[in-house]
Amino acid sequence: MGLVGVDLGPVRARDRFLHGESVEGTVRSPILDSWQRSQALGLSPEGCELPYRQDLDLDGPLVHAAGPVLDRLQALFSGRNMNVSLADGRGAVLQRRFGEASQVRHLAAIQSVPGFVFAEQFGGTNGIGLALAERQLINVYGAEHFAERSQSNACSAIPIRDLLSGRIEGILCFGYPLTDADAELNGVIRRAAGAIERRLLEQSSARERALLEAYLDARHHAPIGDGVLGELAESGLDWRDQMILKERATDLISLAQRAAIEVPLPSGRRVTLLSRPVTSPSGVEGVAIEAIFPARHQRLAVPATGGTAPDLLAEQILAPAVPPTGRRPDVVPGRAAPTTRPPGATGRTADRMTSGLVLVGEPGVGTYAVAARRRLELLSEASARIGTTLDVSRTAEELAEMAVPRLADFVTIDLPEAVLRGEEPNDPRADLHRTVVHGYRGDCPFYPAGEPVDLLPSTPQLRCLASGEPVLEPDLRAATGWIAQDPGHARRLLDHNVHSLIAVPLLARGIALGVASFYRSRDPAPFGDDDRSLAQELATRAAICIDNARRYTREHSTVLALQRSLLPQSFPDLNAVEIAYRYLPSESGVGGDWFDVIPLSSSRVALVVGDVVGHGLHAAATMGRLRTAARNFAELDLAADEVLTCLDNLVGRLDRDEGSEEITTDRTGIIGATCLYAVYDPASQQCVMARAGHPPPALVHPDGTVTFPDLPAGPPLGLGGLPFETITCHLPEGSQLVLYTDGLIEERHRDVDVALDRLRSALAHPNRPPEETCEDVLRTVVPRHPTDDIALLVARTHALDAHRIATWELAADPALVSGIRAAVTRQLTAWGLDEVAFATELLLSELVTNAIRYGSTPIQVRLLYDRTLTCEVADASSTAPHLRHAATTDEGGRGLFLVAQLAQAWGTRYTTNGKVIWAECALELSGGKLGTAEVHFDNIPAI
Repeated sequence: MGLVGVDLGPVRARDRFLHGESVEGTVRSPILDSWQRSQALGLSPEGCELPYRQDLDLDGPLVHAAGPVLDRLQALFSGRNMNVSLADGRGAVLQRRFGEASQVRHLAAIQSVPGFVFAEQFGGTNGIGLALAERQLINVYGAEHFAERSQSNACSAIPIRDLLSGRIEGILCFGYPLTDADAELNGVIRRAAGAIERRLLEQSSARERALLEAYLDARHHAPIGDGVLGELAESGLDWRDQMILKERATDLISLAQRAAIEVPLPSGRRVTLLSRPVTSPSGVEGVAIEAIFPARHQRLAVPATGGTAPDLLAEQILAPAVPPTGRRPDVVPGRAAPTTRPPGATGRTADRMTSGLVLVGEPGVGTYAVAARRRLELLSEASARIGTTLDVSRTAEELAEMAVPRLADFVTIDLPEAVLRGEEPNDPRADLHRTVVHGYRGDCPFYPAGEPVDLLPSTPQLRCLASGEPVLEPDLRAATGWIAQDPGHARRLLDHNVHSLIAVPLLARGIALGVASFYRSRDPAPFGDDDRSLAQELATRAAICIDNARRYTREHSTVLALQRSLLPQSFPDLNAVEIAYRYLPSESGVGGDWFDVIPLSSSRVALVVGDVVGHGLHAAATMGRLRTAARNFAELDLAADEVLTCLDNLVGRLDRDEGSEEITTDRTGIIGATCLYAVYDPASQQCVMARAGHPPPALVHPDGTVTFPDLPAGPPLGLGGLPFETITCHLPEGSQLVLYTDGLIEERHRDVDVALDRLRSALAHPNRPPEETCEDVLRTVVPRHPTDDIALLVARTHALDAHRIATWELAADPALVSGIRAAVTRQLTAWGLDEVAFATELLLSELVTNAIRYGSTPIQVRLLYDRTLTCEVADASSTAPHLRHAATTDEGGRGLFLVAQLAQAWGTRYTTNGKVIWAECALELSGGKLGTAEVHFDNIPAI
């Protein structure tokens, strides 16, 4: 390691820090945090006086467990300048070992004499104090020490834990000159601490072994009446029953008192567990749990009429254990021990009560086992209860609800605004919002949910986000970084007995999505390492669910934006119909519902509603493809059934093309898509409709009567091979045509007929604007929690006034063309359209001439005066003209070119009796458009 860099860097950083300058990023965060805490405690580098304690437990379990390990370390470091110290959980040094014995003469008393306390609140940043604060292996080099006296030294320190409880029992520390720093020392100190922890555990095993021997001796000398002491495995219980008995026995041991409880088992048997206090010869006190199996005709702990009360039986069984007279060398320690039968007992009989030893142990160990089992139960329950929805905020609430009250008394969760929107945060420490505040009571003064929180870098929350590791603050009264955020707010929380905190980052896929803070107030004991591990495990599971919800939110927003971009943003102003529409996505995701309003030739309008099976991006994209295709087919002026036939062929082709991809993906095919297509003609007030597996429309008559036309359903799109049928309805002016998707009327817990009755009631209001109709339908018919998206389209019809329609019947005689031109001119003058009379004459001259020359009788000319002027020429022929480029020497072929230049749109519409060629003239022609037409008039031969 670069010793010079390690020394010079902290020297300069420490000097700048002591002068009030910022050193963030130049010093390791644990060191900087410790400096800040030391300064906040009022310590000065020159005056860190350590207290001396005489009440040391020099004969306790820690010293006994560590003694041989310290001796081994002294031998390992023989001849080296190494100071090995063992401190207790308060930071007071219990023992020291030196690699060089003469080293003691050159050291100050605080470095050589046991009893001095090196806790951080007294000594500032040092190995023992920082290991207690950070609760992990740490290294402090040279100027990283807060006190001036330690600037030339380095140290490595690691906590020593009780493996049963997880509690820190002490600290093992290596002190050495800075020049002797070696990375391999971390491995040595880890192995040494592990050896001490194992020896502590062995001491617990030895105590339990002594308890077991004491119980067996007592049981041998004081048998239970005429009962038979047998093997638990020979009781006929399966492994599930035995596990239940051992769990309940653990609970009894943790109670540390005499008790008798009856345990019902899944197999139908009932077993009584009895606890017996036992004491080993060395004075270790514990509890032994026996299982009593009643005889077939007996039921223990249930008094028979006139019989002995169960308390008397319990009093017999729970007789005090007699002092042991000898040891049992055949006992296997460390497990639920087998028991032996009394002499002369050859087997179990049906008339005798039998018993078996279940567990033996110390009450404290039982408490740890119960706590461990409850932690496992909490984690198991959290797996089922966290992440039940794909909502980010709700998932965070589920984490808080799981933690209170079994882990913490209060939980707050802060998430970046980007996560709430479904995005990945660039910096999780920025733009945090308080998302959840949850506790056993609601009057604790935490920052409220829904508000942004601006936290200082010194707070445990931002420290854990910066490091990616949980931060434990056992005592908030001494948590200077937490208090510095808002001293007044911190004081109010402390006044509510909030005293301990665990801040855990919500990490998923290596990305920090926020921070969860767990607070304790009712339990006076501070949080420990086991609590931190449990909080981290809960937060990790919740973070994965939050990330899933976030990604779903992002995908849902993307799909919703895509679908809304593919749906109509607005409709053109039409005289034929007055339109209102609504689209509602489902709670489970965006689906494939769509709708459109398509202006057609001759003032007609097409109304279309469709539904694509499935949800998500694929359904939205497919919806866009079908809507585009439907609009294109409608532009061809195809009949309603022909449009559905074309869509049916398209869907089948798309499914075939995508079939190979769906073998390797989870995408749903398009087959099953539905569609309803209707064309309304305001001139005739006729509506032609056809549907492909879609719900029928609702028709609201001007008098308020609501009917559902008997429209043949037809097969869904994509099945192919079956025709679609149409019907024609007369829609008086003021009628409303209501088209919708199945999400409006279909719900899991509601019959379709009930929904249709509600729809009929909501629509039965004549002379109401379509917007009000949409609002009423959404309010009264839409399910409370829709599982499918909903599209609703309401069109109120208007008729084209008969005075705006002019019709002429013609024979196939070219001489009649001039008369038609004159009649058209007069009609346009009557309508006040003199400005388009010239262009209209030319259009009709060409169209009528073509019909007479190439078409068949009867021939009909019709003018429609709406927002545009539509010229129609119908004949009985099905042959349609085509626009082409005429050669210079051609005498004809320029007529349709002229039509295309003069009309804003033109085309051909086929009917059952032939065809109609139509052309639309804008009523406000721009000068540029007219001038362009006039340029070409010079080369057009006379008609």
